[in-house]
Amino acid sequence: MSTTSGEHRVTVVVRGYETDANGHLNHAVYHQFGEHGRTEALRAAGVEIAPLAAAGLGPVILETTVRFLAELRVGDAADVVTTVRFGAGKSFRMDSEIRRGDTVCATLSGVMGMLDHGTRRLVAEPRGRLRAVSADPDGFDRLCGAQSPEGS
Repeated sequence: MSTTSGEHRVTVVVRGYETDANGHLNHAVYHQFGEHGRTEALRAAGVEIAPLAAAGLGPVILETTVRFLAELRVGDAADVVTTVRFGAGKSFRMDSEIRRGDTVCATLSGVMGMLDHGTRRLVAEPRGRLRAVSADPDGFDRLCGAQSPEGS
């Protein structure tokens, strides 16, 4: 897995039990690959689930959409490339492309929030709350960029 400014990349390999009757990756597994990409992007930004939970917070998916563009088959290695964008509201974006080499096989659009476990409500300024629990604030800033009013 690797992180460059503004994006995180992790490689997955399609396994036989993830395919459908047509021999290509099952539609639901694209969502799982997207979740893996989001989780690994947060980890690369220094945000681990245990400290986040200890702070009484947890990530929630508010909306996710997949657009299927090219098939993936058993044994294909695919990169899940995730970008994170924060804005001024309670939500933020974690979008991904699933790529096989230079081919974009799927795009995943995701709207996220941070849930306060005590109030069961979304927190304001999720970027600041995530950065506060990050073990690597500089890495967090590299992946998530500076706070900006656009993108929520």
